[in-house]
Amino acid sequence: MNWIEIRDDCAILSIRVIPRASKDEIMGLLGTEALKIRIQAPPVEGKANVYLVKYLSKRWKIPRSNLEILSGETGRNKRIRINDPSAELIETISALEKM
Repeated sequence: MNWIEIRDDCAILSIRVIPRASKDEIMGLLGTEALKIRIQAPPVEGKANVYLVKYLSKRWKIPRSNLEILSGETGRNKRIRINDPSAELIETISALEKM
């Protein structure tokens, strides 16, 4: 499982973002390297990053403050940290492997 790293106090996800999509959705894994996510926001002036955090926060029902983009702010490949993830959230995220 290269796309997710679980630590004691956080989870780090490798994500491939597809901006300007017709709808927001988690597409599943891109090989074993990244989670592919389509979002409607354009990749202009950081709008896609803000939108991605908002989308994941809403989808996984966690505060936006628990999500942080560690790297990839100007590219499509991103590493996102989820601070203090619940066991239920880890289970939900891990289940994405079966998509």
